[in-house]
Amino acid sequence: MGTILSTRMIKDDKIIFEIEMNYEDSLKLKGHTKNIHVISEDAAEIKTSLSQRGTNEATKYFLIPRELREGLNFNKHVKCQKIETDSRNVFVFVVDKI
Repeated sequence: MGTILSTRMIKDDKIIFEIEMNYEDSLKLKGHTKNIHVISEDAAEIKTSLSQRGTNEATKYFLIPRELREGLNFNKHVKCQKIETDSRNVFVFVVDKI
């Protein structure tokens, strides 16, 4: 987890963010410095559910809300990342658009 310490506007409608995070969280980037998306748990407003199916409910599903399904390519590979915090697990799925 991190905190934005400051922002400043530069040319071409771009903003520079100064972000503070602990060392352990920075290691989760695995050295990648491009294609980074800054997200906030507080920005998630659409509610959804988890579903369990199969023998002894062994298979778990994240349900995609109807309002978020348009434009997704459902028959392709999906990337997923799990970010663990002290009180939550954050799952990030990367799905190609149609």
